[in-house]
Amino acid sequence: MQKFYVWTIGCQMNVADSQKLESAFDQIGLTKASSADEADVVVLNSCVVRQSAEDKVIGMMTSLKPQKLQNPEKIFALMGCMVGPKTDTLEKSYPYIDVFLRPQEYDPLLKLIGERKSIDVEGCIGTLTVSPDVTAFVPIIHGCDKFCTFCIIPYRRGREVSRKLDEIILESELLVNRGVKEITLLGQNVDSYGHDLKQDIDLSDLLYAMNDIKGLSRVRFLTSHPNDMSENIIDAVANLEKVCENINLPMQAGSNEVLSNMHRGYTNEEYRALTYKIRNMVPNITLTTDVIVGFCGETDNQFRETINLVSDTKFDKIHSAAYSFRENTIASRTMIDDVPKSEKMARLNELDSLQETILRDLNSELVGETFEVLVEGKKRGRWFGRNRNDKLIYFDNDDECKGKMVQVNVTKSTPWSLSGDLVRSHEESIII
Repeated sequence: MQKFYVWTIGCQMNVADSQKLESAFDQIGLTKASSADEADVVVLNSCVVRQSAEDKVIGMMTSLKPQKLQNPEKIFALMGCMVGPKTDTLEKSYPYIDVFLRPQEYDPLLKLIGERKSIDVEGCIGTLTVSPDVTAFVPIIHGCDKFCTFCIIPYRRGREVSRKLDEIILESELLVNRGVKEITLLGQNVDSYGHDLKQDIDLSDLLYAMNDIKGLSRVRFLTSHPNDMSENIIDAVANLEKVCENINLPMQAGSNEVLSNMHRGYTNEEYRALTYKIRNMVPNITLTTDVIVGFCGETDNQFRETINLVSDTKFDKIHSAAYSFRENTIASRTMIDDVPKSEKMARLNELDSLQETILRDLNSELVGETFEVLVEGKKRGRWFGRNRNDKLIYFDNDDECKGKMVQVNVTKSTPWSLSGDLVRSHEESIII
């Protein structure tokens, strides 16, 4: 039997794309291999948001060349953000890669597999959905129209294109029927969902529709953009039973000058006002964010403004990174990457240290509280899951818990997770 191996790096959008491709492989009779060595079809799903991610993809591609020389019938594919509209340079640099696929572009690879492996691809493949699990990602809008100066995404994933609401609901219902309890709606800029559709709908309308799906327990969404976080969306988070009280709201920097250079479209003061508004409308909300340090021209005083904003806002999670030069972005054409690497790393370490202190304090306040946890599986012998605020919680139990909703009383905290005891009913059964 033919086997496949999919290697994925990058964001949840890439994970969702890989899972859909794996769904197609499953439908045409391919089974999953544990490594590229034993697979007949190898797919690398790439990310180029940071140079380090692209370097990993290049390293992985280079390592595949001996396998192709040894077994020419083996199929290699590169997909994802590293593949732009033109593939001439990639084809010349990596002639042993059989096919190059842009994000969500599956057909060329599936047709090649059909030809090489004598499989009736068109007759076998139906709706592509992610593999069933407790949680799943569902992309609702592809691409981005923001053109932040540091970002390559609009040039690789294209402009924003929303999926039809009915299509998203159908896919979600199929996932729920296969056992999924929690769905995260995905987009590079998820808050702008619907602006390009003929229907007069937005993300809040989709959240209301998702809330009506029978059997679905929770709904999340990411990534948001401060400029598109409308009152309707905040109101949906506040009032819909299934929509979790957790919002990812990338700030990127605290300096107005740096934000302007990034083309973010808002100021420090406007970002602060938005977080206040969200917390007033949804008092039990947790906020997470993205921060880039060492962007072109950033001074130490401007970095202090980032530190002050983080200190004041007290995020429950930060995805932090030192600025990484990306060729073909606006910044690469019009700005100078003039902050020394050593300074970037010093700033990153300071930010991460501050955030660790903030998280230690925030999580310690949760000791003694009881949370509803959706159990996702086991790690190192302990059950784990997340509460509605996206807090990772561990607990012990001898019975099978995966996919169940349980109550856990928190007894211990660290900056990165919580742990506690399972709360049982009088009959000693798990509260579900």
